[in-house]
Amino acid sequence: MTGENRLGRETSPYLLQHHDNPVHWWAWSPEALAEAKRTGKPILLSVGYAACHWCHVMAHESFEDDATADVMNELFVNIKVDREERPDIDAIYMSALHHLGEQGGWPLTMFLDSDAKPFWGGTYFPKEQRFGKPAFTTVLREVARIHRDEPDKVRNNTELLIDALTSHGDGPQGRPVLSDTVLKDLTTRMVSAVDTSKGGLRGAPKFPQWSFFWLLWRGGIRYDVGMCRQAVEVTLTNICQGGIYDHLGGGFARYSVDDRWLAPHFEKMLYDNALLVDLLTEVWRETRNPLYKARVEETVAWLMREMIADGGGFAASLDADSEGEEGKFYVWTAAEIADVLGAEDARLFAHVYDVTPDGNWEGHTILNRLSNLALGSEGEEAKLAELRDKLLAHRASRIRPGWDDKVLADWNGLMIATLARAARVFDKPNWLAAAGRAFAFVEKQMTVDGRLMHAARAGQLRAPATASDYANMIWAALRLYEATNGAGYLKTAEAWNAILGRHYWSADRGGYHISADDTPDVIVRLRNAHDDATPNANGIMISNLMALHLLTGKADYLTRAEAITTAFSADLARNMISHCGLVASIFDLNTPQQVAIVGGDAKPLLAALHGVSMPGVLEMAVPDTTYLDASPLLQGKTPVDGKAAAYVCIGPKCSLPVTDAETLTRLLREQRTALA
Repeated sequence: MTGENRLGRETSPYLLQHHDNPVHWWAWSPEALAEAKRTGKPILLSVGYAACHWCHVMAHESFEDDATADVMNELFVNIKVDREERPDIDAIYMSALHHLGEQGGWPLTMFLDSDAKPFWGGTYFPKEQRFGKPAFTTVLREVARIHRDEPDKVRNNTELLIDALTSHGDGPQGRPVLSDTVLKDLTTRMVSAVDTSKGGLRGAPKFPQWSFFWLLWRGGIRYDVGMCRQAVEVTLTNICQGGIYDHLGGGFARYSVDDRWLAPHFEKMLYDNALLVDLLTEVWRETRNPLYKARVEETVAWLMREMIADGGGFAASLDADSEGEEGKFYVWTAAEIADVLGAEDARLFAHVYDVTPDGNWEGHTILNRLSNLALGSEGEEAKLAELRDKLLAHRASRIRPGWDDKVLADWNGLMIATLARAARVFDKPNWLAAAGRAFAFVEKQMTVDGRLMHAARAGQLRAPATASDYANMIWAALRLYEATNGAGYLKTAEAWNAILGRHYWSADRGGYHISADDTPDVIVRLRNAHDDATPNANGIMISNLMALHLLTGKADYLTRAEAITTAFSADLARNMISHCGLVASIFDLNTPQQVAIVGGDAKPLLAALHGVSMPGVLEMAVPDTTYLDASPLLQGKTPVDGKAAAYVCIGPKCSLPVTDAETLTRLLREQRTALA
């Protein structure tokens, strides 16, 4: 039984990619950990994900190689983990790597003792010595030798790393002083880190960095700081026109390897697209930039066309590689484009999309519009859309990248929340319907004994829920409640919040742990609030709790939101800029904003509301007075002389009713900066 590859029994597309390897892989499981104890061998833990380019490279070089596999099988118990399926496991060992002073990334290659405690690691190791890295088999033999011959050294490393993991976030606690003066100064200073011409943070590679730019936008709106808003707009415009965006099919790749958003690692992740669409929607409300609206519509069209899994949930990702080559599905030659479009149209298309005979990336062309960021005339854009459709139809005949169709509760929560808001802003009922179907799938099909599970695929559920599963799905429930007035969404949000408090809250230090108190196979329960590629659950929950407080009037929600900021006050004091998501949510704690619209003919008032950026605002619109008892937020608010009326509030203080759209627009702009 020990000499086999067990991954064929799994459902994760990433694990299944490795089920034919000569490596005797185990999935993360009690049986795998027991095997390490039985044999006394160290564990080689390899963590990656299905769309990861460098994961594929290491797999082809080493895990598919018989000689390398022989060394792995002889010296280690080899465990393969899909970091999307077990983000809690990934977080523990990635954090351990950071504490070793190494830069993180995937594939993550960690070496553990037989108790699953880490003692050393890295990321990608080449088969042969190069890139300044030793050959993988050299690493394997030396690590196994140290584990065998220097047990004190191994024990010392594990103790130091476990201590570092469990003590993270310790320090004196108290309510952090995040006044408007502090927040304005912080967000204004953040602009200096932004590339003023290309957007994003300076240098390469460039990631969308949602938490950073969400805070920057909130500061720019709150304090009327033009350079903050401009930094966000420059970033979004370059992302929307760069090669990181799929100009034919819609959707954004995970990041760009260069400093100008041209060349991505071509994987498309659900969470990036959710967060970018949400930010684009919010910024469009203020700018009315047609580019942002176009990218939102195109990306949602891609989502609907390519990313809906069985049952209505949203799939996790599309691979970077096809036919063993990165980006092959997405790139073009000038000759191919001429064959599809004809010479005259190809010249027009080439001029706009940077198509040259020599290409702009490894002899091929990544389509982009970075040389001229502005859109053309309506007629010009219509012509380009016609040409793009022809190329998209031709591209459909190519061999497609791999599709990871597992449904992740946390990433679905982000996309559902995004779609629910975007559906209201852009008046797209079908988007709202898709959000509702995905929510129903997670709520009904991914729940066991009242508790969420993290991942679903092929009719099977995998992995216990993390705090982010609950936090993001609560956010989704609240956004759907705002969009539909469906009382069931609010009820579900409250129920999930109760579970989160019962099983994830740290009773001694405050804040939410990543893992539940009854998750059996984690060596530590990490607790942090720092930014990552996806929003941290603690930051999301401050905003969620404030919304629940406003919608229900229950003081416990406000108390818990305040307790989160206290729990991480030491972290904020040490490094506020690495906690942008948490800081951004404190706007909702300091000055919670709500707009309630009551009355049947509310479209003009809703259009006015959605024509002004109000980041973090809680929006409620009900058709008649029968809804007024549904929430304290609505009580006492009625139509005026038969006309729909809007009430603009900060905390419990509300404006007089407004029935005119122009007046509402002016009031919203005045109110959002009134306390700054």
